[in-house]
Amino acid sequence: VQLQAFGGGLVQPGGSLRLSCAASGRTFGDYVMGWFRQAPGKEREFVAAISWSGHNTDYSRSVLGRFTISRDNAKNTVSLQMNSLKPEDTAVYYCAASGQFTMRVRSYDYWGQGTEVTVSS
Repeated sequence: VQLQAFGGGLVQPGGSLRLSCAASGRTFGDYVMGWFRQAPGKEREFVAAISWSGHNTDYSRSVLGRFTISRDNAKNTVSLQMNSLKPEDTAVYYCAASGQFTMRVRSYDYWGQGTEVTVSS
C-alpha cells in the first residue's frame, strides 16, 4: 500500500493542525493505521493507532487527550487532529500501515513520506 501524508506546517503553541494520509494500492481496511513522529536527533516514536474498522484507538501518553486519530475506509484516508499543540510536538509526522494493532514501529510495514509540523511562536 502506498501512503502519502500531508497537512503539516507552522503553528503557534496552543493551536491546532489536522494531518491527513491518503492510501492507495491495496485494500485500506485490511490495515491498522498509525501515526508516528520523529524529532531532530531523536528516535521515531508512536503517536496514535486506529484499528481496521476504526472502533479501537490507542495513543501515546504525551498526546492523549489532545490528539484524535480517525479513518474513513470509504475514502482510504486516516487523519490526526492535533489540538493544544506544544513546542515539544515539533517533529516530522509519518503515517504507517500494519497488519497488527500495535504501537511498535517495527511492526509497521508501509510508511508515508512524512509531513513536518513546527510548533513555535
